Amino acid sequence: MARWLLNSFSLILLLAVGSLQARLILPLSPDDGPRDQGTMETKGADLFAAPRVDDNSAGNYRLPNTTEPESYNVELWTNVHNGDTQFTGTVNIDIRVLSETSNITLHYRQTSNFEATIISRDGATPTAIPLTVTPELQREFLVLTRTTAGEAFGANTNWTITINYTGIHRSDMGGFYISSYTDDDGKQHFLATTQFESTNARHAFPCYDEPARRANFTITIHHDPSYTAISNMPVNTAASSSGVTAFQTTPKMSTYLVAFIVSDFESTTGELNGIRQRVFSRKGKQDQQEWALWSGLVVESSLASYFGVPFALPKLDQAGIPDFSAGAMENWGLATYRERYMWWNKQNSTINLKTNIANIIGHEYAHMWFGDLVSVKWWTYLWLKEGFATLFSYESNDIAFPLWDTYQIFHVSDYNSALINDALASAVPMTHYVQTPTEISNRYNTFSYAKPASVLYMFKNAWTDKVFRTGLNKYLTKNKYTSCDEWDLFASFQESADELGFKLPASVDDIFSSWSHQAGYPLLTVTRNYNAGTITITQKRYVANKTDTNTATWYVPLNFATANKYDYRDTSATHYLLNVTETVISDVEASSDDWILVNIQNSGYYRTLYDTQNYGLITAALKSQPWRFHPRNRAQLLYDTYIFVSTDRLSHSILLELLGYLTNEQQYAPWSTANTILTVYDRYLRGDDLYYHFQNFVRLLIDPIFEQIGVNEIPGEHYLNNYLRIVLVSLACQVGSNDCYNQSAKKLSEYLYNGTAIEATLKTQAYCAGLRSTTNDIYSRVQSDLLSSSDSTDRSLFISSLGCSGSTSQLLDFLRLSLDTANSLSYSERTSLLNSAYSRSEIGLTATLDFLETNWEAYAKLSDSAKPLDAALRGIATYVVSEKQKTRLNALVDVVKAEGPSYINDDLSTTIDSRITFNFAWLEVNRDPVLNWIEDSFRENGSPSLTSSITTILVSAMALLLFRLY
Repeated sequence: MARWLLNSFSLILLLAVGSLQARLILPLSPDDGPRDQGTMETKGADLFAAPRVDDNSAGNYRLPNTTEPESYNVELWTNVHNGDTQFTGTVNIDIRVLSETSNITLHYRQTSNFEATIISRDGATPTAIPLTVTPELQREFLVLTRTTAGEAFGANTNWTITINYTGIHRSDMGGFYISSYTDDDGKQHFLATTQFESTNARHAFPCYDEPARRANFTITIHHDPSYTAISNMPVNTAASSSGVTAFQTTPKMSTYLVAFIVSDFESTTGELNGIRQRVFSRKGKQDQQEWALWSGLVVESSLASYFGVPFALPKLDQAGIPDFSAGAMENWGLATYRERYMWWNKQNSTINLKTNIANIIGHEYAHMWFGDLVSVKWWTYLWLKEGFATLFSYESNDIAFPLWDTYQIFHVSDYNSALINDALASAVPMTHYVQTPTEISNRYNTFSYAKPASVLYMFKNAWTDKVFRTGLNKYLTKNKYTSCDEWDLFASFQESADELGFKLPASVDDIFSSWSHQAGYPLLTVTRNYNAGTITITQKRYVANKTDTNTATWYVPLNFATANKYDYRDTSATHYLLNVTETVISDVEASSDDWILVNIQNSGYYRTLYDTQNYGLITAALKSQPWRFHPRNRAQLLYDTYIFVSTDRLSHSILLELLGYLTNEQQYAPWSTANTILTVYDRYLRGDDLYYHFQNFVRLLIDPIFEQIGVNEIPGEHYLNNYLRIVLVSLACQVGSNDCYNQSAKKLSEYLYNGTAIEATLKTQAYCAGLRSTTNDIYSRVQSDLLSSSDSTDRSLFISSLGCSGSTSQLLDFLRLSLDTANSLSYSERTSLLNSAYSRSEIGLTATLDFLETNWEAYAKLSDSAKPLDAALRGIATYVVSEKQKTRLNALVDVVKAEGPSYINDDLSTTIDSRITFNFAWLEVNRDPVLNWIEDSFRENGSPSLTSSITTILVSAMALLLFRLY
C-alpha cells in the first residue's frame, strides 16, 4: 500500500522537487584537465627525457652561462600619480665573466631607447666603454657588444654595466604596471606596482631573469611627493628625500622576487618577535586590515618556529592591489595580494574568507623560506617551492589556529584536487622540464601545487614529523641565499633520517623520485585471505579505465588500522611496497570478522580498493561506531568508493550502503565529500519520475545532523561547523527538506521585514534556500532589491538566489527581467538570469524552456554580436536529463534554425547532441542501480523510516502544489 501511495502521488511529488544549489561537480569528460606537455629534466635517470642542451641555439631560451650578476642598482622615475604610463630607468649591474665571451646577454621585455656602457672593476683607472645594444624579440634577449672592435671579455674579470632605458607601465597586470581604484567620492587614484613571477622582472629593468641568477638589489624610486614607495627592504632614510625613496640593499635573491609599489596607500602596523609587519591597501580600508595583520604575525611566528630558521629580512609587508591577476605573490619582504584577500570584518565577511585569508598568507609566507631564502635552480623544480607553500598554508594555520582542524579543508580541496587531475592522461610529473615563458607559465597547475603538497604531506607522516622537520631545517640552513634542485632536498631528508636513526627501506633518492619523476599515483588493491589472516596488496597507476595494463610502480608507505587497533595518532609507515607490483603482509592482527583500513588519516597519496567482504565489515562498523574511523578516512572511503563505482570497479550497492552511515556523521570533511557525490546524483536524477525516492533517501541521511546544526550559527560551536552548515543547508533544501524550507524562509523573511541580521557566512544559503518556497511578496521584494542595488556582490547574490525558486510563475517573472533593457541590469547580468534558473532545478529548466519558446527572438536580439541565445541553448543542454526535456529543447532549436539562423552558430546542434548524449550515457549506467537499490531498501527495511518519509513528502508536496496554484 505504501508503495502504491508513492506512485499515485508521483505527479504531485514531481512538482515538489527541490533545486540544485550546492556546487555542481560533473564527471570529468576525457578531454578535461591540464594541457601542459613536454620533456622533463632529471638527474641520472635514463627513463626520462633529457633537457634541451644549453647551446644558445635559436630554440634555446636559457641565458648563456658565460657571465653572472653580482648586484643591481636600479633607479626608476614614474609620474603614475597622475595616470602617466611612461617611466624611465637606469640599471647598473655588477657582473663577473665566467668564461671568455664577445657579448653579454640579458633579458628585456617591452622596454626601449637603450643606451649602454660597461666599465671594468679590475683596473685602477677604468674608462666607460660604449656598448651596442641588439634586442632579440622572440627570446627577449638583450645582446651587448663593444661598439668599437676590441678584445673579448676575459674569464674571471669583473665589470659594471650601465643601461638607460624607457618603458611603459603595462595595463595587463604584469611587470611594472599601472593600477587604480575609485574612492567613495568617485575620485580615481592611480598606483604603480609589480608582478614579476615568472619572467616579468625584465619589463622593469634589463636583467638576468632566471631564478638561479641571484644577486643583491638596491632600489631607488623617484615619484610625486604626495605618494609613498615600498619595496622588499626598509627605506634607506639617509639616501631618501622628498619624492625620492631609496631602499636598503637586499640579500642575494632572484629577480622575480623583487617588488615595489608607488601609491597613496594607507597601512596598519604590528610587531611580533622583533619582526615589524605592515598591511597596505587603498585609503579608507584600515579598519578591515586587522585580520590580515594578525594572521601575518602569528603565521610568520609559526613558520619560523617550525623550520627553526628565522625570517631573513628586517621587515615583512603585505599589500592589497586593486588589479591583480595572481591570487597572491611571495615577493621577499613584500607579499602582494588581490585586495579582497586583505580585508575582513566580523559583521560583513564570511568565515570562509577569514580562513582563506589566513591560508593564502600561510602560502605566501612559507615562500619566504621556500622560494625566497632558497630558490629553485630552474622552473623544472617549481614544485620545490609551490608544493611546500601549499602544504604549509595548511600546516602554518594548523599551528597558529589549532581549533580550526584545517587539514579537513586540505583533504576536501587540494588533496582530492590532486587525485582527480593526476589521474588524467594529460598529467605530467612534478619534475618536468620547461624552457619558454609560455611553457613556464603552464607549470602553475596541480602538478606543481596540490600534488607535491600531498606527496610531501605523505612523507611528513610516513617518516614522522621529526625527521621531516629536521630535514627541512638542514635544507634551509645549508642552502640559504642559493638555488637548489630536488636532489638537495632529498639529501637533507636522508641526512635527517640517518642522524635520527630512522631506518628507511631504500634511499630517499629512490623513494621520493619515484613520486616526483612520473605522473599519476598508485591504486592499491587490498585482498584479504580471511582464513590465513594475510593481506595481499597490489599496485598499478590509477586510471579510469580499469582494464589498463600499465606497470608503473612507486615506493609506497603503508600503515593500518583495524577493529582492535584504531589509534590514528601514529601515522608513520609500518610497511612499504618497494617499487614492486605486489606484496603479502602477514603481521597485521585482525580476525576474519574484523575490518582492516589502509592509510591512517588518509595521509598517503593513493587510492585504496578493498575486497567486497572488507567493505561490508567497514560499513557495518561505520554505522555502529563511526568514531573508530578518523574523519579524513571516513571522507576518503566515501570518495574512493564513489570513484570506483564510476569506473565500474565496485557496485552501486556498496556505495549506497556506505552512505547509510551518514545518519551518525557530524564532521565537515565526510559531509563535504558526501555532498559532492549526492549533488552529482541529484543533478542527473532530478528529471526522473522516481526522483522522489532519491530525495527521500538523502533526507533520511541528512535529517539527524540538520536538526542539530540548523540554519543559524551557534555561539561557541566548532569552527568547521560553519563550513558544515553551508553544506547541510544547501543539500537539505536541494532535496526538499521541509525543515530546511521553513527555517530558511523564516530567516530570510525576518531579515527583509524586521532587519534581523543574517550571518555573512550564511547569506548565500539563506537567500537561495529562503526563496525556494516563498510568497510572491518576498520574491518581488528581492527582485526590487536587485534592480535598486549598486553593490555588485549583492546583485550577483540576488540573481543567483532568485533562480532558486520552485514556482514557475515567479521564475518566469524573473526571467522576463532579461528582456527589459530599461532596467538597471548590465548585459552580463541579464544574460546570466537564465543560467540561474535552469542550472538550479528541473522546474527552473522547464521554466527557462517556457520562457524561450515564446521569447527566443527578443532574447537573441539582446546583442548583435555575442549571440546570447546560442550560449543559453548550449547551457541548457548541459542540464537536459529526460526525454521530455530533450524533445522540447530540440524542437526549440529547430524553430530557431528555421526562423533565425543568424542568431546561432553552425555547430550548435552538434554541441547540444554531444552534451545530451553524455548525460544520457551517465543515466544508462547509473540510474537503475541507484533508484532500484533505494526503492528495494525502503521496501525491505520497512515502516519507520518509510512511513515517516511518506508523510513528510505528502505534506510537502501538497503545500507546494497549493502554493503554486494560488
